[in-house]
Amino acid sequence: MDVEATGDALPRGAPVPDGADPLGDPYLRTRFALPNRPGTFLRRDRLVEHLGQALLTPLTVVNGSAGAGKTLLVADWAANLGRPVAWLALDAAVEGPGVFWAHLLQSLNAGGVPAPTAVGFPTDAKRVPHTLLSRLAWGLAGRDRPVTVVIDEFERMTDPEVGRQLEFVLRHARPGLRLVLVSRTEPLLPLHRYRLAGEMTEIRDAELAFTTEEAVDLLELHGLSLAVPVARALVERTRGWAAGLRLSALAARSTPDPELYLKEFQAGRGTIADFLLAEVLERQTPETQDLLLRVSVLDRFCPDLADELTRRRDAATILAALHRANAFVEDFGQGWYRLHPLFREILRAHLRERAPGLEPELHRRAAHWLRRSGELPEMLAHGAAAQDWTYMARALVEDLAIGQLFTGLGSGEPADWFAGMEGEAPDPSLNLVRAACELSRRDLDGGLAHLRHAAEQLAAEGGGSPAARLSLALLEALAGRLVGSADRAERAARSARRLMPQMPSRLLDAHPELAALLLTHVGSARLWAGHLDEARAALTAVTRGPRTASTVLPRMEALEHLALLDHLDGRPSAAERKVFAMTAEAERYGLAQPSGSGLGQLVLAEVALDRDEVDRAEALLARMPDQRPKDPVTAAVRRAVTAGVLLARGRTREAPAVAARPVPAAEASPWAQGRAALVASDAHLAQGRPDAAVEVLRQVAGDLPLCTVGAARAHLAAGDPGTALRLLDGLAAHGSAGPGVTVPAALVRAQAAALEGDTATARRMLAQALAEGRREELRRAFRTAGPWIAPFLAEPTLRAPAAGWLVPESEPYDGTERGGPGSGPGAPVEQLSGREREVLERLARAMSTEDIAADLYVSVNTVKTHLKSAYRKLSVHRRNDAVRRARELGLL
Repeated sequence: MDVEATGDALPRGAPVPDGADPLGDPYLRTRFALPNRPGTFLRRDRLVEHLGQALLTPLTVVNGSAGAGKTLLVADWAANLGRPVAWLALDAAVEGPGVFWAHLLQSLNAGGVPAPTAVGFPTDAKRVPHTLLSRLAWGLAGRDRPVTVVIDEFERMTDPEVGRQLEFVLRHARPGLRLVLVSRTEPLLPLHRYRLAGEMTEIRDAELAFTTEEAVDLLELHGLSLAVPVARALVERTRGWAAGLRLSALAARSTPDPELYLKEFQAGRGTIADFLLAEVLERQTPETQDLLLRVSVLDRFCPDLADELTRRRDAATILAALHRANAFVEDFGQGWYRLHPLFREILRAHLRERAPGLEPELHRRAAHWLRRSGELPEMLAHGAAAQDWTYMARALVEDLAIGQLFTGLGSGEPADWFAGMEGEAPDPSLNLVRAACELSRRDLDGGLAHLRHAAEQLAAEGGGSPAARLSLALLEALAGRLVGSADRAERAARSARRLMPQMPSRLLDAHPELAALLLTHVGSARLWAGHLDEARAALTAVTRGPRTASTVLPRMEALEHLALLDHLDGRPSAAERKVFAMTAEAERYGLAQPSGSGLGQLVLAEVALDRDEVDRAEALLARMPDQRPKDPVTAAVRRAVTAGVLLARGRTREAPAVAARPVPAAEASPWAQGRAALVASDAHLAQGRPDAAVEVLRQVAGDLPLCTVGAARAHLAAGDPGTALRLLDGLAAHGSAGPGVTVPAALVRAQAAALEGDTATARRMLAQALAEGRREELRRAFRTAGPWIAPFLAEPTLRAPAAGWLVPESEPYDGTERGGPGSGPGAPVEQLSGREREVLERLARAMSTEDIAADLYVSVNTVKTHLKSAYRKLSVHRRNDAVRRARELGLL
């Protein structure tokens, strides 16, 4: 290492007199000399400042692992102290009280602060007269200035009697002695007393670790100029360990590309390995070395797990001792430990050399222990390392944990752990897991093939275990959802309901994600099939189920589907709230944005189209991933939104073509067909072909209220108001619809009345539409109603309810499409979204950001995002300015 003695010349103080210790050996000068600091030594002010407190407390302990930089730190501090310092470096020869005190007295002589001659010298290597200790304490206490004594490598002194004697002298020599102990282990002194009395200065491993900035400075001293990210990565890998940084820098300096070397060097070979093997591993007993080598296959370990790997029962004692000794074993709480990353790399390399073939067995033992402890992700990792695929698959299936292949938070890799499986799968559990992996990757063909094999194998075994059949039911429900077959999903759900009572309640309670996934798949399949009430029931049950980390993903998907149901019912604000609730759920669990299946973003785009916010709809659509949606529901909504945007942009030929693109599914979806037909009908109307518009909706008009309204609008345009009104009268059979249906329906009735010359009824229906449309900001229905509406909206009685959201306050509506509220002179270029306006309204009530978040059931960050967007659109930078500007534009 870098600690270099000064050889045979003492740097300062009185010369060491000729003489010998109680064993008759001469005093070696190197034990009393301050180590030299190398030219690459980096003085760190924060540590020097902390060490300066050693002059104020009787005892200072600098405790850290080998190579942590303890000795150099204290030696540099002592060399610049400006007063005499007695230095004593212990080694194996300084053993026993007599030898120790003889060397301590000699260090005082060498440091230029000799003890009074009356103290005397020990003559027996194994003991020291108590009177000598008393005289020494008395002599030190009588000095004008305290004597600073540094004892390096104090961990070598293992005789408790020496500790008691040293504590006696320290206690009675005050205020004449300042003792600094440099050690890898806890010194054998009653530290708690000094700590409690505030009479101790402590510097430990964590404080000795280099920061990234310090590492950059240290590496520059070694001639290496590194980017901060590279230095940060090196600090993370070495945990700021001084020796690791210095040795890796020395090695990197001799390579053609030092930066690449520091990114990729293998610690299992080279000087770092030599250092740790000599200074740490080889100092341990054979049992401890065996334990360290075996636990090197683990990221973390507790004593029980370590015992599982060693087949012994001594891990608790050994690990506690290694941690106390700063032997690169870190205790990170609750009984769990981990190895320093570099030490672990080295141990693993040596494990492979010393015991070839043992590593897979250790992984297998770890996997079995972790399964018993319920640590699924770690069990899978070690099972995969052992390539024990069958054990892993059976564990997932029999423990009802197969659902976590879909829901494991922050672990997109579980399915990847099975990527190494090859060839035929003789066990049905293997085929079930393979099916789950393939389906989670959107490989429908591969997933269904493995699912079929699993079903055949279970049938050949007489059905298999209840857990295997329940896992099969879960995957069958998912398959039904993905292929668009409500029948398949329903059959799976019935099978699952029969099997659940046969399962231990502890397993069902431990895996709430299984029921949540099952209901989500069934709900989605029902929605596709048009069984909207049944779908809502299943999906609502998911949202009301257990709120745990393992159920957050199915809960989010359920909220997205419920949002779509609300939109299909004509309730855009309710749909929007559910998507925002889904976003808040994602934020609560730290999931990346956007989360969920993407269906929620599409529903927001649908709402934006209803509000004539085409740019926003287009932006939301652009945020969708390029890959094909995993289920037909999402695919159909994406198709409808894309067609809707094209239609709003006036691309009436492209929109029907997009809407008619097939969505692969085993069963037809009435609402998906209806949405496509509605786009085609609106395109025909825009092109002046009302008869074609009527025809395209003829087959689907009764399946979706919006289609019924569209058909009525087409019939009215074709000159058949009677049929139009009869269709609208039939809407009552669908139950109470939301404004998304009732507003366009009222507009059709108003237009029909206007054509008949019944202006009173037309005004009444328009007033009703404006009242309902204002709450939801349903501008699109008014802008596409036709030119007949403009004279009515110009009338004072109707202009008032339209002002501020549909037309500017000061201008009558002339039937041409505008930007909606705030589109007058100086208006914002981009329209505010509904949510942004809700936030602004609360801002105008002087509500805080936190209060707004609570009121809207969203996170504070979400509110901040809306505010930031609103500020940008209003060209303001402050809350008050935003409220003022919004009022000027009639937005509030």
